[in-house]
Amino acid sequence: MGEIPLAALIGAAGAVVAVLTFVWGRGLGRQTEVAAQQRAKATAEETAARILEEARREADTVRKTAVVEGKEEILQLRESLEQEVRQRRSDVERDEKRLSEREAQVDRARESLEGREQDLVRRARELEEKAQTNIAREAELERLVADERRRLEQLAGLSAEAAKAELVRRLEDEAMADAASRLREIRESAKRNAEREAKKIVALAVQRVAAETTAESTVSAVALPNDEMKGRIIGREGRNIRAFELATGVDVIIDDTPDTVVVSCFDPVRRETARLALEKLVSDGRIHPGRIEEVVAKARKEVDVAIIETGEQAAYDVGVTGLHPELIKLIGRMRWRTSYGQNILAHSKEVAWLAGMMAGELGLDVALAKRGALLHDIGKVLTHEHEGTHVQLGVEVATKYGENPLVVNCIAAHHDDVPHESEVSVLVQAADGISGSRPGARREAFETYVKRLEGLEKIASSYRGVERVFAIQAGREVRVVVTPEQVDDVRMTAMSDEIARRIESELQYPGQIKVVVIRESRAVDFAR
Repeated sequence: MGEIPLAALIGAAGAVVAVLTFVWGRGLGRQTEVAAQQRAKATAEETAARILEEARREADTVRKTAVVEGKEEILQLRESLEQEVRQRRSDVERDEKRLSEREAQVDRARESLEGREQDLVRRARELEEKAQTNIAREAELERLVADERRRLEQLAGLSAEAAKAELVRRLEDEAMADAASRLREIRESAKRNAEREAKKIVALAVQRVAAETTAESTVSAVALPNDEMKGRIIGREGRNIRAFELATGVDVIIDDTPDTVVVSCFDPVRRETARLALEKLVSDGRIHPGRIEEVVAKARKEVDVAIIETGEQAAYDVGVTGLHPELIKLIGRMRWRTSYGQNILAHSKEVAWLAGMMAGELGLDVALAKRGALLHDIGKVLTHEHEGTHVQLGVEVATKYGENPLVVNCIAAHHDDVPHESEVSVLVQAADGISGSRPGARREAFETYVKRLEGLEKIASSYRGVERVFAIQAGREVRVVVTPEQVDDVRMTAMSDEIARRIESELQYPGQIKVVVIRESRAVDFAR
């Protein structure tokens, strides 16, 4: 019991000692911290003082440097300013010198103008004096002319108006004579150059085209194995021949010609269909109305196929591509169409070859020339079915199927119905004339031939001074004999041109017609 309080006292004493030690240590740490803060403050104050001193020294250095640089810049600015002032002073002196020179020039020009003005005043006085003198002279001349006119009227017995009219008439005659002479010279010069080249080109084209002469009629002959076949074609009471004519639209002529039947029709396509169908019927031997209709239908299909093949072959032969199928069909139908006895397809191919060759010689578009030439008469296959001329129908169908406007113009202008729009159109017209007018190419009705000859002689005979007229060479040439006393050499040249122009405007003819005016003087005497 007595030991326990002693231990408690010892523990309490230890706790007191610990508390006292903590208090003393804390006080000692606070004193140390205060001392450290005082030392740090002293160090910071020393550092701040040092920094301030360094900043003061740098500021002095910067200020001195700025002052030095400012002085240097001021010196440079002063030097540049002085240099600019010197330059401007030099410019001003130069401008003053130039101005003084200009003033001197102006003074000299003023003196020159004053001299010219005085000269002009002097000349004006002289001109005025001359004008007065001229007025007096004109009055004198008018008086002299009036006196001379009165004397001439008295001597010639003509008034002034009559003399003037006579003088005008003589001048007109002289002018007409000079114009005719000049016209003749121009034509001769043009012929020497142009005609030679044109003949060369045409000759080259013609000699390279070997086209046969084709003349067709409106009938086709069908050969029969024997005369008994004629009766079978006619049939009982003529029913077979009536059925055949009704199905084909042709006339079948059966006469005394041995072993031959003639098929006649103005439409060559229908005539060809009928000929082909009749040959099939004769070959088969079965001839009756039902069989006739069947064979005619087959023949019509074969002709349609042949038309397309013919059109394609014709386009291939002349080298024309890209044609519309309907135009191909129309070209194929040309095979069975004729004009003045000339096959239209052969004629169109010939024109295409000629036009293409001439275009090649002249450096023009050969393909365009061939295309226009091949289609130039395409309207002729439509004249049996539509109203209008072959030119109008050709233009319509070519336009409808999208042909080139220049090709359409070739069709429209090949008979001079419209103006030519290109050189190719003129070549197509020339090739058409060559193909139609070459010997043996065409034939015409006797009445048309005689009418043309009479028209030629009538036109030539209507001119004053014509003594006789002869149409020769089947109407290709007209010779006009004139009276020498009434027609001189100058008038003769003009007359040939006038006759040619009237023939062109009033007559229709293939090719060209040569007009020859003949004037001759004869002196006849007799030795007795």
